[in-house]
Amino acid sequence: MFMPHARANRHAFTLALSLLLVGAPALSATLPGGGIDAHALSEHVRVLSSDAFEGRGPATPAEIKSMDYIVNAFKAEGLAPGGDSKGRWGAWTQDVPLNRFEVTGPVKLSLTAGGVTTALTQGTEAVVQTLTPVDHVAIAQAPLVFVGYGVKAPERGWDDFKGVDLRGKIAVVLINDPDFEADLGGRFDGKAMTYYGRWTYKYEEAARQGAVGMLIVHETGPAAYGWATVRNSNGNAQFDIVRADPAAAHPLLQGWIQRDVAVDLFKRSGLDFEAAKKAAQREDFHPIPLTGASFSADYAVDHTQIISHNIVARIAGTKRPGETEIYTAHWDHLGVGAPDATGDRIYHGAVDNGTGIAGLLELARTFAAGPKPERSVVFLAVTAEEKGLLGSAYYASHPVYPLATTVADINMDALSTDGPARDISTSGDGKVELQDDLIAQAKAAGRYYTPDPTPGAGHFFRSDHFSFAKVGVPAISFHSGEDLVQGGVAAGQAWAVEYTAHRYHQPADKWSPDWDLSGQVADLTLLYGLGERLANSGEWPDWKAGSEFKAIRDASAAARH
Repeated sequence: MFMPHARANRHAFTLALSLLLVGAPALSATLPGGGIDAHALSEHVRVLSSDAFEGRGPATPAEIKSMDYIVNAFKAEGLAPGGDSKGRWGAWTQDVPLNRFEVTGPVKLSLTAGGVTTALTQGTEAVVQTLTPVDHVAIAQAPLVFVGYGVKAPERGWDDFKGVDLRGKIAVVLINDPDFEADLGGRFDGKAMTYYGRWTYKYEEAARQGAVGMLIVHETGPAAYGWATVRNSNGNAQFDIVRADPAAAHPLLQGWIQRDVAVDLFKRSGLDFEAAKKAAQREDFHPIPLTGASFSADYAVDHTQIISHNIVARIAGTKRPGETEIYTAHWDHLGVGAPDATGDRIYHGAVDNGTGIAGLLELARTFAAGPKPERSVVFLAVTAEEKGLLGSAYYASHPVYPLATTVADINMDALSTDGPARDISTSGDGKVELQDDLIAQAKAAGRYYTPDPTPGAGHFFRSDHFSFAKVGVPAISFHSGEDLVQGGVAAGQAWAVEYTAHRYHQPADKWSPDWDLSGQVADLTLLYGLGERLANSGEWPDWKAGSEFKAIRDASAAARH
């Protein structure tokens, strides 16, 4: 067992060794303020993921603790407030109005098929929620219709609905895209998930189609996470931005069912699940009513409107203060929820995303210790990422600084704690020049780029940079590499598999004094270099031809010239 000072020496040695092995100079110590500090990173995560912060749930007492800690850290680092609020923290924050929804009381769920009614247990066989402001959900024997992958994409020549009337009915859909398990010639980008594969899109489309509800069939491979993640992410309070017409974006009931439940449902409806799934992978697929099958749900909903907060710290530019570069990370996690096997009910969120916030604070300290940049640099800690990227979505729709002159967003989410890597990666492929800039920065440090190793997981749509991309701002989300200096790709993949299976969105995502954060030091040094260069240049990274976000950015080009 290492004592703290011995552990710090070990980590320093590991970093020096790793930088030597990958052929890069030891850059961090040459940065302003002594560079990125592994001990500071660890301490930030230790505090923010401790029991006292109760999983950092928005609109809980833990939000106040989280705000106090992060704001005070920014103050101590010498940054200026960059928000527009007048509340408890003043201009250090941006108010984010949200609707909060919590399923309360007994939840009664049942499936009827083949003349037999089967009760389902919330969190075990199914999980349901609602994001519409109603006091009670009562659905009695709503007919079920299988609508394949629930995709309506005219630009790709695909329509799973084909005119079906879903009013008063519940749609049953598969997760991911039609070509995740089929060769459709890249119709939906092959293994790389498009937005059509995300559960958020599927619920939105269900609302547009007039369905009273939607049940997504969970399968670990296509979903890219296990049932525990679905249960834990959906089984506590849910949030949404305040909408004029919530029903236009959400069906009354949004839910998931286990694959075994779906297989049995299809069998009792006279269908074979795998055969129906194969049919859904063809463009000539037509919706399939599940004959004699229905779904019932009865539960109360506690809904209130609350104000959560984004935290905004800023270093004003010396020459072009109206041009803004943004670093983002989300401060929230899942709060307190269902207990795990040990009885722990706190979803600590150490890696996800205590590491990102720690990185944000260390980058801010490093920038503040150096010469003031020519462009303004904003450090944005957003709320409610775990509830659907809501804090970043609110900022993108209510920007404190104009989007047209926002240079880029560089996001950090769940950095590796298992030592340095020879490579780096990003969440998905955004077809953006900013990613090329990051790759060049890594190459100069003797590292190489590995494309997202799990493109089917749809990571590009699962982090806060996506909110900026949707409004045209060039954006990436940094991902730690998997080719570890100690153990290579096999060790890096083993870390990722273990984390996803046993800690991601579970109470076990806890801080450890045995973490090797020298890899984070190297990663954050790269992100500092990328941001520092952009902040002191006249460059405007752009979306590449073929990106779905390029036209949005092009429309504001005049503001950048």
